[in-house]
Amino acid sequence: SSFFYRMGGRNETKVMYFILLGFPTTAEQQLLLFSALLLVYLLTVLENFLVILTIRNNHSLQKPMYFFLGNLSFLEIWYVSVIEPKMIVDVLSGDKRISFQGCMTQLHFFVTFICTEYVLLAAMAYDRFVAICKPLRYPLIMNHRFCAQLLAGCWMCGLTTSSIKLSFIARLSFCDMDKINHYFCDISPLLNISCSDPSWAVLVDFILALLVIMVPLCTVVASYICILFTVLKIPSSQGRQKAFSTCSSHLTVVVLFYSTTLFTYAHPKLMYTYSANKLVSVLYTVVVPLLNPLIYCLRNKEVRSAMRRTFTCRR
Repeated sequence: SSFFYRMGGRNETKVMYFILLGFPTTAEQQLLLFSALLLVYLLTVLENFLVILTIRNNHSLQKPMYFFLGNLSFLEIWYVSVIEPKMIVDVLSGDKRISFQGCMTQLHFFVTFICTEYVLLAAMAYDRFVAICKPLRYPLIMNHRFCAQLLAGCWMCGLTTSSIKLSFIARLSFCDMDKINHYFCDISPLLNISCSDPSWAVLVDFILALLVIMVPLCTVVASYICILFTVLKIPSSQGRQKAFSTCSSHLTVVVLFYSTTLFTYAHPKLMYTYSANKLVSVLYTVVVPLLNPLIYCLRNKEVRSAMRRTFTCRR
């Protein structure tokens, strides 16, 4: 999986491909795992596609909150498609190789999408803050142009973070250490098998992970503290319940996504020392994207009724 070349009087190696170890399974378990993963992937893509279709086809959902929700669904379709198809194929395949370029490409897109999602969830929290705490100024503040700028900022943050991280990781030497103890190319497993000093890559990854996670998280927490104080001032219990109901779906998604990724990316080199941590990754790469559209649809009456209108009319 590697070849040698001379450079500065020393033998260096360049890895041509990595082997993704994935999950150890018996022959009987392989087919079951393959079927389950394929079903989950298809359902995730279908659910998110239906959310996008419903938002686009209903005038009542042409609001900033649903503009961001539609983009979250679009993002999650690509987010799962970067990892799950390769993961599904590898379950049945004896050849679990991925080329060095393929590994770096997968890593680049995965980091871009996960970082974009962190910032997008913070933008959605800010939208809820303005809607509840500054309702009279909401149409003025959250206009179409500002929403588009917020979305562009989310993607720019994801792309920039990914490009910086990858520029450090791609420079590392991997020698004959070509086995990745994971089911996709993630930062921590690559740092663990590097045979060159990864100190700078670890430091940069840690600082950027801290920024991309903690700044949006602080924005979310600050937004919901302000929302809580505002809602508690509403005299009627019905008014308080209505205000909370517009936030509950988003808050549930935030808790699921942040809780499953926070500790993984706050400890870059340590997290994949043990195979059990692959199970944590399954939560945010497979389970959470499957649950997100269900959470928004089941807990949001406006989306549920819009879906009924969309598909009743189509029938």
